[in-house]
Amino acid sequence: MKVLVTGGCGYIGAHTIVDLINHGFDVVSVDSNIRSTTQLLDGIEKITGKKIHNYKVDLCNLEDTHAVFHENRDIVGVIHFAALKTVPESVAQPLLYFHNNLTSLVNILKCIQEFKVPNFVFSSSCSVYGNATALPVVEETPLGEAQSPYARTKQMGEQIIHDYSRVNDTQSILLRYFNPVGAHPSALIGELPLGKPDNLVPMITQTAIGKRPKMIVFGHDYDTRDGSCIRDYIHVMDIANAHTRALQYLLDKKNSSNCETFNLGTGNGVTVLEAINAFEKISGVKLNYELGPRRPGDVVAIYANNSLAKEKLGWEPKTGIEDMMRTAWQWEVSLRDKALSN
Repeated sequence: MKVLVTGGCGYIGAHTIVDLINHGFDVVSVDSNIRSTTQLLDGIEKITGKKIHNYKVDLCNLEDTHAVFHENRDIVGVIHFAALKTVPESVAQPLLYFHNNLTSLVNILKCIQEFKVPNFVFSSSCSVYGNATALPVVEETPLGEAQSPYARTKQMGEQIIHDYSRVNDTQSILLRYFNPVGAHPSALIGELPLGKPDNLVPMITQTAIGKRPKMIVFGHDYDTRDGSCIRDYIHVMDIANAHTRALQYLLDKKNSSNCETFNLGTGNGVTVLEAINAFEKISGVKLNYELGPRRPGDVVAIYANNSLAKEKLGWEPKTGIEDMMRTAWQWEVSLRDKALSN
């Protein structure tokens, strides 16, 4: 069975391709490479023995997107990752985010409708909850005010899919995941931000290895146990496996409606400073960081109730925060070693 993965050269897309292949699926990727390279595809081939074809297509171009579907009429599902995802950038350039993230989604759905693709899995985000008043959040938690244009595109994307689902037969799942971190245990693929990363773990590993002189902890006066933001960090391979399970769930026709939502998190809130401490413990590296001001767009605290995904998808996150940090560090070290050998 063939699956189309958009954003397949990106961080979560690449790890999901590995998990899909490990569970017997054939995969085709679409990625414009505006925020990625094909480097992770080489890693996928080394891990799985399968060479992945990537269409270098901008999904905001309907004609080019249509051509991909025309060539792959036998796909059983689409997993849609492709989106811009940097919160500070979205605050600074909201129109870029609204255009890219929503136009690409609409074009994908137009093609799904025309080519009668039966199954669709959407990469959503815990950012849709905003500053939730009660934790942990469940799928029925009312969506709060979006704290960034990025978060708003995820809220709007979910609503577009709900409205589409009311009048079409496509079976859809919205996966709201929390904070994916870590790398494949082989250290052959991992997070590969182009330019300066805005998310925590690449900032930690790049600082530890010397790519960055220091890092800033954004905000240390929040109403949390140590003053830093609380997040639900989850290993990227656990996230990847949930996408495979979501697709299989739809293929097995276990869904009770044609648009369902699942939280993907560990259920444990970890502060930024606790994550740094976990990294220092497993790596033996003392991190050069300083406490700085709050960053626009950041939510104070968010973590998941993941009971529904466990019950319906048979999914279970398996990796703790120290192993998440260990695999992220192994990946960063492998990047350095590869650069030195070249």
